[in-house]
Order: sequence, then structure tokens, then C-alpha cells
Amino acid sequence: MNLPHSVAEILDNHVTFQLESIDRMYLNIYVPSLQYEGGVVKFFRSHRGQPITSSALMSPMTKSFVAATERFAEEHQIPLIPFEKGQRKEDVMAERLRHFDQEEGVVFLGRAQEKAPVFRTEKRRNPQTSQRYPWIVRSTAMVNHYYWYCLDRDFGPFFLKFCSYFPYTAKLCVNGHEYAKRQLEQEGITYQALDNGFASCADPQRLQAICQQLGPEQIDQLLRRWLARLPHPFTPQDHAAGYRYDLSILQAEFSLTQILDRPLSGRIFFEEIIRENLDLGRPDQVQLIFDRRVNQRTPGRFRTRVLTEGVIPSLHVDYKSSRIKQYFKQVPGVSQVGARTETTVNNPRDFYLGKRLSNYPLSGRSAFRPTDVFSKSNVSAMTVP
Repeated sequence: MNLPHSVAEILDNHVTFQLESIDRMYLNIYVPSLQYEGGVVKFFRSHRGQPITSSALMSPMTKSFVAATERFAEEHQIPLIPFEKGQRKEDVMAERLRHFDQEEGVVFLGRAQEKAPVFRTEKRRNPQTSQRYPWIVRSTAMVNHYYWYCLDRDFGPFFLKFCSYFPYTAKLCVNGHEYAKRQLEQEGITYQALDNGFASCADPQRLQAICQQLGPEQIDQLLRRWLARLPHPFTPQDHAAGYRYDLSILQAEFSLTQILDRPLSGRIFFEEIIRENLDLGRPDQVQLIFDRRVNQRTPGRFRTRVLTEGVIPSLHVDYKSSRIKQYFKQVPGVSQVGARTETTVNNPRDFYLGKRLSNYPLSGRSAFRPTDVFSKSNVSAMTVP
């Protein structure tokens, strides 16, 4: 038996399946003009016609929104689950999903108290007249958040989390691999699932095309479709006046999965990666991988970390608040292993991009393409805009 001797040889001769995809996307949902004090004042005074802007005007909106949310759950027989401190919400969803027999719908509604940015009224005094008047200021508070855990026909499992207090920001979490699975099933293409990914596919070219077509338009359509179904605090009159939700990126994960033909190839592959790339965290290497100049003023720690959990190592490289990670995933039921490379972007401004989802070049190309960055011969192929 001839053993492979290099990473390049393994990539050329021992990879049975390969896929680049958006992994998880965690998005902020917000009304842009309600994120600052002047916008809040304009909303209540110019739009809703109130003579004085005060947080007292927010209370009826909050009570109505909370009542509509819990009434919707009761009318549609949706379980309302108060989350306990430290409870893994994903585990609750996985358990509930096993007993969910609908093609699409709300699996359950979760409720948790969390800190959130809010607006409050502060009493100020006019220095000339000594008259007191209300003033809107930004603050934080512990308030209830409602988690809609849903199953979508096109996206699979996702959740939409609403803050119950003004300005009613929300979070949307979707999974690109789950989106791809739903598209394959609708087209009748068989595949073997990997934990949060794929191990094989009857038509890998079609699968890659599906992953590349997922972008801002599809994610925006998902949000609008469910906003039309679920309770939210803004009226049709608010929408007509321009008070509509927009999306921005809170965290984006992009992945490259490479399935190897046998565990031995995987072990040699990873041993060579670690041996050859312990210096990848140095500034001169980081700027090659991320195509960004690194100097003394660039924030962050520049290091290569090799972490072990049991006997399975993982390799990590950091750039500002973003990172690249490579590790192994076992293919269930067979002797194959998968090499997973993940690029996690925690701040789009690390790459001189705005945070709005529309700024992301997700569709039609591989954005933040996590190619085999740990093979030095392929470092130049790493394209992070």
C-alpha cells in the first residue's frame, strides 16, 4: 500500500467529496431609523403625532406586542417554553423537532430574559426657566425575548428572536447546509448527511451550485415571509412610513468540507498540516491568508493554536475578531473522515465591508472562501474580501 506523503497528494488523490458553503448566519433584524435618539423622537412626534416623546408611549406598544405573541401561540397550540438559565436552546429544538410532523411551521416558542439595548426617559431641567422636561436616552435593561423556533420549507430549522421592548430588535439564525438539504430533497437528489453538513451527494455539482446561489435575496425573502406570519409590533401604517426591518450580519460562518477516502489519509493529512503550518499565526502569514496588511496597529493576537479534545486536534488562526479553524469530522457508519475548514467572521469591518446583509457578496461566488488555507502551497488561493 502506497502512503501519501504530502497534503497536496492527499488533496489530489484521496478526496472523495468536497463542498464549500455558507454554514451558519446570525443576523441582526432592526429598523434603521429607530437605532438613535433623534429617530425615536421623530417616530413618536412626526409619525404618530404625539406632542411629547416619552418612554411611557412605548409601554402600550410592548403590552400589545407581548399579548399578540402569546395569544398567537395559544391559538395555534404552539408550546410556550420558558428557558432556564444555562439551558441549551438547540437541544430543546432538536428534541421538539423529532416529534414535529408538519412540513413547515412553528415548532415552539421560547421565552428568556436577557439584557438588551433600550431607550428610556431621563428628566432634564431647562437652565433658563428651571422647567423639567423628558429626554430620550439610550440604555440597557433585562427584558423578555421571544424565540420562534420554526421549520421552513426551503431553509429547514431556523429561529427568529424578538426583543419585547422598544425598538423591538430581533435576531435571525439560519444554516446554509440545512438550506441545501431542503433544495436537494425538493429536486429528488439523494445525499448522505454529515453532522451539520454533507458526506456525499449523488450530484455534487448541483449541490455546489445550490450552495453558491444562497445569498442576501433568499435570506431576506425568508425573513419577510415569516414576518408576515408571526406577530410583530409595527403596524401597516408604520411600514408605509418607512419603518421596516432591515438585516445586518452579526456573525457569519463559511465552511469547506473535504471527505477523505480512509482514516489513514486523514491522519497523515492533519499531521502534515500541523507540522508545516505552526507559524501560520505570524503576522506575515496572516496577511497572506486574509489578503490584509498587518502592522503594529492591527488589533488582535497573532498566534497559531493547536487544540486537542481527546485525541482529535484542531488548528486555529486569528485575524482581528475573525478566525479560521480546521478540524476533523467523522462520517457516521463508515471509515471515512472529513476535514472541515471554517472561516468565522465576527465583524465585517475587519474586511472593510458594511454590516448590512446587502453588502455581502454571497451570491454567485464564494465569499470568504475557506479553501485549504493550511497547505502553504494553497495559501494564495485563500480569498477573503
